[in-house]
Amino acid sequence: MENLVDAGTRELGRSGITVGPLAFGCWRFTHDHIRDARTALDSALENGMHLVDTADVYGLDWGGTGFGACETLLGAVLSDAPELRDQIVLATKGGIHPPVPYDSSPDALRRACEASLHRLAVDTIDLYQVHRPDLFTHPEAVASTLLALRDEGKIRAIGISNHTPAQHDAIREFLGDALATTQPQYSAAELGPLRDGTFDRCARDGVTPLAWSPLAKGRLASGEDLRPELIALLDELAAREEVTRAAVAIAFTLAHPTRPVSIIGSQNPEHLHAATAALRVHLDRADCYRIVVASDGEPLP
Repeated sequence: MENLVDAGTRELGRSGITVGPLAFGCWRFTHDHIRDARTALDSALENGMHLVDTADVYGLDWGGTGFGACETLLGAVLSDAPELRDQIVLATKGGIHPPVPYDSSPDALRRACEASLHRLAVDTIDLYQVHRPDLFTHPEAVASTLLALRDEGKIRAIGISNHTPAQHDAIREFLGDALATTQPQYSAAELGPLRDGTFDRCARDGVTPLAWSPLAKGRLASGEDLRPELIALLDELAAREEVTRAAVAIAFTLAHPTRPVSIIGSQNPEHLHAATAALRVHLDRADCYRIVVASDGEPLP
């Protein structure tokens, strides 16, 4: 049976930027020492995770010191080892402005992007994403700001994150093919993008999904608070493939025909290496539908 797990490189939309199937997520990039941060980033690169995904708001939690902390630490690593800049596709997000909470008005979004450039100590961000939609800014204004930032060379490609399918449609009306990525939560425990139209829009528009929390915030690895039939099935497949349950769960996120990228959030070099086992997992169509049924807890119609 055909293996649906896509371990090849993929283009981010129609941007011309190519990445591997696994990315390094920096929500937990809150290391106390720059050497530890460098170790985590080096490990990600050694394991083929060249897309590095962060956000200006990262650092407000998970042991961070405040807004912008994770970008600042990543910028310090890149300043200390400038040769790393050419090895990564640097992605960040803006538009969350505690305690507002969201502001993607033209001036605010521009200030956010320029502040990220300063913290990251770079001239250009490869992929700039609107972190969450601002319900009180017209999508045309958001799109115009992003396109202007691209034309100025401050960003290379444009993405959205945590947008509904309708919000995707609204901003793409003004971005056209410049919309390269969308970042939904997607895992074997969170199947929303399969059915709510998110992946359908990606297929229609040539947009690349970046799946965040592919292990359902660690629950697919720990087995906590999930349907026992889903855990049992993942364990069965893991035994068959001679990998961990987590590797099977990550592989599932790579099996959709829109060719998602799976964002790995661990900072542990051993866990980052272990995640690459997902790329040698074989899941056919029957396996994937079995995972869907076990996740739903009921048969498909």
